[in-house]
Amino acid sequence: MAEPWLSVIGMGEDGLTGLSGASRAALDRAEIVFGGPRHLELAQVGAKGQAWPVPFDLAPLLALRGRAVAMLVSGDPFWFGAGGSVAAHLAPDEWHTFPVAGTFSLVAGRLGWRLEDVICLGLHAAPYARLRPVLARGVRVICTLRDAAAVTGLQIWLRDNGFVATRMTVCEALGGPRERIRQGAAWDDVIAPVAVALDGADLPRDAGLPRASGLPDDLFAHDGQITKRPVRALTLSALAPRPGLLLWDIGGGSGSVSVEWCLAGGQACTVEAKPTRVANIRANADGFGVSQRIQLVEGRAPEALRDLPAPDAVFVGGGGDAALYAALWPLLPAGCRLVANGVTLETEAQLAACHARYGGHLLRAYMAEATALGGFRGWSAARPVVQWSVVK
Repeated sequence: MAEPWLSVIGMGEDGLTGLSGASRAALDRAEIVFGGPRHLELAQVGAKGQAWPVPFDLAPLLALRGRAVAMLVSGDPFWFGAGGSVAAHLAPDEWHTFPVAGTFSLVAGRLGWRLEDVICLGLHAAPYARLRPVLARGVRVICTLRDAAAVTGLQIWLRDNGFVATRMTVCEALGGPRERIRQGAAWDDVIAPVAVALDGADLPRDAGLPRASGLPDDLFAHDGQITKRPVRALTLSALAPRPGLLLWDIGGGSGSVSVEWCLAGGQACTVEAKPTRVANIRANADGFGVSQRIQLVEGRAPEALRDLPAPDAVFVGGGGDAALYAALWPLLPAGCRLVANGVTLETEAQLAACHARYGGHLLRAYMAEATALGGFRGWSAARPVVQWSVVK
């Protein structure tokens, strides 16, 4: 088999000193070496060096296919690195990789943390809210950040979102002569590259998000159009979210079902026609740190569904009508799970008709909450909810 033309070389802050013999040989063989200015300087490649374009683009590297090329990346190229980005464009025999210990390994090693028990996040180009689904008492997180301003920004975000008791350790330029590890309150002189270790040992028991379905309604921005907590718990149980599956949430309202589906590891296409509710869905996706998992579609079903990727599950929040189900059913792939809720007589009749035609499970749920009744208490009943669920 021919020698791969591309060498993906991981590099630490110690530069050439930290490279293996194989990495040094690959670097020496390369006609052209791509990398960021810092990596090119550390590697001492001189005229062979070519800085990545800004904004980042792989095209100049891919145009050299067949020549001896190296690309320099931080640490382990396939652990929050650029290795996966370039490998997606190549056959397996076109490249080989030479990793060194990455930032996450170095931080864990310095602090004595078991890396398998730590959550690792790349926040150098992502919002701090990605932490919201994972931070809790006893949880440890290592995250990469962009610069000194990002360290201060993270500190403010932790304070404003109920995580002020988190122990924060800032780790700068690990593995090289400028390495520094410290705790404190002022971060105006941080050295890049920078990572932060977050320890939730001192957080209160109720910090973070519960993992069970049915988060409190008051955590969501909404105008009253929200699948209420008990019904949402029943709905998500019927939808059976799993990591990597795609949900169509038709009539998103506040987006609460989409948000909880994504917190379970899925992806969602959320369809909503009203602009004010679209704004609420966007705010909730951002606030819960799942905006990267939700595709927000402003429009009405079934027209808005035509160009969406095939779903693994579908939720119809407002019950729907005959025209919607007539258009929707043919779009569903075999094995797709459909769940629809209704509270009116008309939607109940529609869901009963769908159950008779397509099968599945029809549920009627009655709920009541204890409220004040004069000087006593009584049950205040909510409207019954009819739920139809089926697997095509």
